[in-house]
Amino acid sequence: MRKAPRRHAARGIFMFKDILRLGKETLVYGTSTVVARLLNFCLVPFYTYYLATSDYGVVATLFAFIALLSVVFLFGMDQSYLRFASEAKDKREVFQHCFYGLLCYGALLGALIYLFARPLAQLAGIGEENAHLMHLAVFILFLDMLNMIPFTKLRLQRRAWYFAGVRTASIVVNVAGNVLFIAVFHLGMASIFWANILGSLASLLLLSPIVWEELKGGFCRFSPALEKHMLRFAWPFVPAGLASLLVSVIDKPILVQLVGLSEVGVYQANFKIGVFMMLIVSMFDQAWRPFFLSHAKDANAKPLFARVLTFFTAFSAWVLLGLAFLMPDIIKSDIFGSFHLISPQYWGGLHVIPLVLAGYFFYGLYINFMVGPVITKRTRVLMWITLAGAATSIAVNLLAVPRVGIIGAGWAVAASYFVMACCLFAFTQKVYGVPYEYARLALLALLAGGMAAWVCMAADNFSPSHLLDLKVVLLCLYPLLAGLIVLFGKIKFFKRGSL
Repeated sequence: MRKAPRRHAARGIFMFKDILRLGKETLVYGTSTVVARLLNFCLVPFYTYYLATSDYGVVATLFAFIALLSVVFLFGMDQSYLRFASEAKDKREVFQHCFYGLLCYGALLGALIYLFARPLAQLAGIGEENAHLMHLAVFILFLDMLNMIPFTKLRLQRRAWYFAGVRTASIVVNVAGNVLFIAVFHLGMASIFWANILGSLASLLLLSPIVWEELKGGFCRFSPALEKHMLRFAWPFVPAGLASLLVSVIDKPILVQLVGLSEVGVYQANFKIGVFMMLIVSMFDQAWRPFFLSHAKDANAKPLFARVLTFFTAFSAWVLLGLAFLMPDIIKSDIFGSFHLISPQYWGGLHVIPLVLAGYFFYGLYINFMVGPVITKRTRVLMWITLAGAATSIAVNLLAVPRVGIIGAGWAVAASYFVMACCLFAFTQKVYGVPYEYARLALLALLAGGMAAWVCMAADNFSPSHLLDLKVVLLCLYPLLAGLIVLFGKIKFFKRGSL
């Protein structure tokens, strides 16, 4: 009987090592993601000073459609490759089926969009005069599609530094192109699309050794059975991906119709602040899916996944509070005299920021709960869950925007991701049953919610300087208190051999 605690302690040590490995890979993937997002964010003030709000509205609207079309172009084959290549003996065969299939399919779809650019531009609400931007969007979509399978192979092989290097180089080229085309050549809105094309080309060039490694020697034997199984696994990700993206992009077309392109530009500039919260989620997501697939058959897989959610919640809630508390003050502060992080003409959307941050936090929880449908191969449910999120987004936008303006779109983002997380949690517990640490998660929620409520109540009674002091004190206290909550669970695990 005395050996049982030692076995539990040993299992706990290995579990903690697994979590540390996940954290390390998250940081490596995050290197490229952080650089990419930060450099992209640096373009936000650049855009707000060089582009009129209506022009920025056109760009935001078209990129919303690019995001939706990218799901159609990719057709879920990145997820299918990740799933089938992880089990296949001949991984080269799986790669070729994905890559060549997407090459043919993407060329056909891209040609159709190019030919019908004018009516599509009218449908998007940007006007036929901007059809040339739709032509540029086709090249962005096609190049990004070709990049995705090689990127997925790097993730599967856990070659995180190669992944990070390519992503970083691509975004540096993108940012440099933006500055060159806008500030030097004065190409206006088209500059942003040309810069994206250059960034995607740079990425494809750097990934060419990966592609050549899989394609050299000719095409492997075509397997109708493999193709059928891959497509069957992949297709639910298309409606699921579309619905998921609708949550974050449907607000732009709705806002175009309800409040106009100028207000879309104001909303988009403040929406971009949420990129910092999305950084945490994207970093985690890149490492999380290969991680839980590789540990799915471990004896302690479910307790391990539960512990990961606790760590993720503790850290991401701190990031959420920090950005929500400090970002409006940072935006309004003078950085270089009269220069601000965002041009004052865009400050009308500052109240959107906390809601967008909260939405991305809920999306991070959704990513955690992905273990259920992926491990059990019941991915079709993702379509219905994300459709529920999209329906929530559309409903809240239509109800709230006419009453409270663009802040209603922020409420829609938060509400839709919350619904998605709740639905996926319920499904995962039904089919996979992860023993999440509910008590600790509840304490973390009370801690973060209590601090947010305190700041909201103090906003009307404190001077701006005293309110800022309160925010800083609370942000310093949070990691100490959250650490005690998480550490207490770890001590209990090692002492009693339970979670």
